[in-house]
Amino acid sequence: MKIDEKIKRPPFLNKGDKVALVSPAYWLVGEAISQAAMVLAQWGLVPVIGQNVNSTDANAYAGTADERADDLRRALEDDDIKAIVCVHGGYGCMHLLERITLQTLSEHPKWLIGHDDITTLLNAEVAAGVMAIHGPMALQIGSALEPSSGLLRNILFGWVPQYEMASHRYNHLGYAEGILVGGNLTSIASLSGTKFFLAPERDIILFIEELEEPLHCVDRFFYTLLLQGVLDRVKGIILGEFNAIRHDIQYESVEQMLTHHLRQRQIPICCGLPVGSNYCLPLIEGAPVKLEVSEGGARLTFDIEGHQQAFHTSKMETQLLR
Repeated sequence: MKIDEKIKRPPFLNKGDKVALVSPAYWLVGEAISQAAMVLAQWGLVPVIGQNVNSTDANAYAGTADERADDLRRALEDDDIKAIVCVHGGYGCMHLLERITLQTLSEHPKWLIGHDDITTLLNAEVAAGVMAIHGPMALQIGSALEPSSGLLRNILFGWVPQYEMASHRYNHLGYAEGILVGGNLTSIASLSGTKFFLAPERDIILFIEELEEPLHCVDRFFYTLLLQGVLDRVKGIILGEFNAIRHDIQYESVEQMLTHHLRQRQIPICCGLPVGSNYCLPLIEGAPVKLEVSEGGARLTFDIEGHQQAFHTSKMETQLLR
C-alpha cells in the first residue's frame, strides 16, 4: 500500500473521550489495569478495557496472538475510541504485525501509547503514517508517584512539550532536524529492513533504550541498525536509560560504547534522557523535531501543528524524573 508522505497527527483528546486499555504483549495483574482505568477517569476520560486483557497464554502472554490482535483491532476500528493505552510490554507484539495491517493503522489515526516491547507497534504505526506516543503504560499511569503520567495527560489534551536536559560527559554537540523514531533497541533492530520501520527517504532523530541485556547484545543490535543502513539517515541520536545491563565487555557504560562507535559521524548525541523501563518521559514518535546539543545541555523541540500550547520542562524537572 502507498502511505501518505506526511505523518498524520491523531486528534488531541477532549473530556469525555473514550480510551481503550489493551494488552498486546505480556499479561499484567488485573488490579493494575483497574487502577490505570481509575486515573484515566479522573482525567475526565472514559476507559474501555479490552475483552481479553485478563486472558493468559504460555504462562506469559495476555492471551493468544489472535486474542491480543482482536482487542487492538477492535480499539482501532471503533471510531468512538480516541486513544489506545497498552498496559504492559515484555514480549509478544511481533506476533501482531501479521494480524494488524498498515492499512488499518493508517485509516484509523489515533494515539497509540506504550514503551518497551510496544516499541514494535509504535514504529509500525509511524510506518503507516500516524504519530504515536512512546510513554507510560498501566503501571506508571496508575501510580500517583509517577511524574511521566501527568506529562502524558498534558500531551493527550494538546499541550506539546519542549524538553531540556542537563549536559552529559558523552554528549556530542550539534543541531539536527528529523522525524523522531525509536524506543527499545532490541525491538527496533528486529524491525529494521521491514515494512514496519519508517521509510528510507526520511531523515531520523533516533532515540534508544534497553533493559537487562548483556553489553555485547546492545552492541549487536546497534550494529544491526548500522548494517541495515538505518544510521545513514540518522541526523541525531538520543540515548535514554540502559537499566540492568550486564557488562560482559570492557566499556564503562553503554554511552561510552555507542559514542565510541559513532565517533566518526558528525551528528549531535544527547545522553541521559529519562526514557526507559524505570522512567518514561513521553515522546511523540513520527513528529518532526529539532535536537540542539550544546555545552550547557540539550533541548528537544516538537514541531507539531495544531497543538493548544507548548509546555516547557526544565533541566531540573527532567532530572527529577530520573
